[in-house]
Amino acid sequence: MSKVLLLAAALFVMPAWASDTPDDSAAVRSVLESYKQALERRDLTGVERLFAPENEVIESGKVEGSYADYRDHHIGPELGHVESFAFSDYRVTLRIEGNIALATETYRYSIRLKDKPDVIERQGVATSVLKKSDGVWRIVSMHSSSRVPKPKPAGTP
Repeated sequence: MSKVLLLAAALFVMPAWASDTPDDSAAVRSVLESYKQALERRDLTGVERLFAPENEVIESGKVEGSYADYRDHHIGPELGHVESFAFSDYRVTLRIEGNIALATETYRYSIRLKDKPDVIERQGVATSVLKKSDGVWRIVSMHSSSRVPKPKPAGTP
């Protein structure tokens, strides 16, 4: 009897952990990396393909609407004033359950504006929900925020 219960439990649990394949993890990371690279290039051409048709972007306490709204009315115009944009200390943690992925990204970023000499430094975090549909991972929801970073401890790079 215990073997039957063990087999039934394994079949019940298996879909959750079996779907978290290295291929899925790599694909989700690739979507997030593509978005990050587009910001660093300051070129959002084609980025909409990374987002599901029904999506939502939230930044620092404001619901921006869809990625298209965010691109057209917020991040796109802002990037027009940016000379350089660079991420550092980037880390991502993933949890994949079936066709849903939950990602938390932590990072620092530096922005230099075209008309100002000072560099803007921020510590940020983003939480994204991605969904796999037709074999492709896309962002359904992205929520990011940032703050002035705390100084690094003495002796750290």
